[in-house]
Amino acid sequence: MVKILLITLGIVAFAVILLSLKLLIKGDARGPMTHIGASKAMRERGIHCVESMDAIERAQLRKEKVKEKRI
Repeated sequence: MVKILLITLGIVAFAVILLSLKLLIKGDARGPMTHIGASKAMRERGIHCVESMDAIERAQLRKEKVKEKRI
């Protein structure tokens, strides 16, 4: 049982080292940018993060309400 546990722990440690190899070599301690707004392909498709989409929709609603009040 202990032998299997040590082998499993070694495999997991090896996997973590391989996954963090880029960070260890570069040394800037930052991973890849995973924010949707940072992706050029997503921007071209008009896809934004939830916070940006919410802000855009709220601005549109405010404009519509202002038009309704003026009429």
